[in-house]
This record gives sequence, structure tokens and C-alpha cells, in this order.
Amino acid sequence: MSGAGAPDFFYREAQRLGYVARSAFKLLQIQNQFKLITSGSSVLDLGCAPGAWLQVACQSLGPPRNGGSVLGIDLKEKGFSVILSDMCPLVSGITTRDAALSVELGMQAVNLALGEAALGVGDVIHGKDNDNVDDSTSVSDCDGVLRQGGHLVIKLLESEDTQEFSRMLKPLFRKSSLLRPKATRSSSREIYLICQSLKART
Repeated sequence: MSGAGAPDFFYREAQRLGYVARSAFKLLQIQNQFKLITSGSSVLDLGCAPGAWLQVACQSLGPPRNGGSVLGIDLKEKGFSVILSDMCPLVSGITTRDAALSVELGMQAVNLALGEAALGVGDVIHGKDNDNVDDSTSVSDCDGVLRQGGHLVIKLLESEDTQEFSRMLKPLFRKSSLLRPKATRSSSREIYLICQSLKART
């Protein structure tokens, strides 16, 4: 290799085999030598960009029927087109407490998806003073991982806060709806907030 980044054997092999980067061969060697990822493993790839280790990890899980999962996280801007949050608190049976915890989990999903753009939303929902929130902050300038035009689904436990939660997110998306799926048990208070097409804000 004549210099950093110059094409070499591994670069060409990565292209030939369909890997997004030559770094795939680093994990392949580790995997061949130590067999860390087995059929059905659950794998978290930290610093996953550009995705070559994700490819190798997925290949190492074996047939889909054996289960297993791979999740990649990276600080580099990648973004997701859809974020699904089916998180629910451990239900205590105390309706107001469970609903409040549900909203907290919902806000965690919003903060992950929208980053700093969602901070004002959380303050309003929790009754905090948001005079210091900069309304001019654009979604694209923040550290959220939901792409412009992306969709967000959040499970909530229905309460008086549910409508407020929905109302505060509505301006950020082209459309938002509340849905109680038919498969939901009649005794459950679960409801889903479906936010479609994240707007670009200026």
C-alpha cells in the first residue's frame, strides 16, 4: 500500500465481496480466530460507520430462524428514516404513576429522534418554563438521529398527557395520529402516537 487510503488487496476484496469497507476483514479475522459471534447472538456495534462490521456480524449470526440481532451506533451523522419505540414502563397499577413513566419513556424516544429540537417539547409537557428555548433551532442543526422526512412511532399509556404529548409534537411533523391497534388487549391502556414526515424547520 503506497499511502493511507490507497487501494490495496483488502480494499479490492471488500469491493468484490460487497463489503462497504476494508475494515470488514478485521472483524472477519477476529471472528475466525476467536468465534465470538455465534448463531443467535445479540451484538452491539459501537462506532459502526460505515457499516462493514455490521455486515460481518449479521453474516455470523447464522440462519434467521436461529434468532439473534445486531445493533449499530455511531456519532457520525447517519440518521434513520423510521424510529419505533415500543418501550413501556413496568406497570405498577397506579394509573397516574404509570402514565407519567410512559411519558418519560416517550420523551426519551423523542430526544433520541429529534435531539435538542425536542427539549422545548419536554419542558412544556412537564410544566417547566421554556422561555430559554431557542425557537429558531432547526432540526437539521441538532443531534437527533431521525432524518428529515422520517417517521416516529411511540407507545404511550393513555392519559390526560397523551393528547398534550401529541399536540406538542404535531408542528414538527407533517401528520400525527393516535392509534389503538386491534391487537391491543381490551384491558390495556396502550396507544401509539404515529408521527409522519419530519419537517425541516428554519
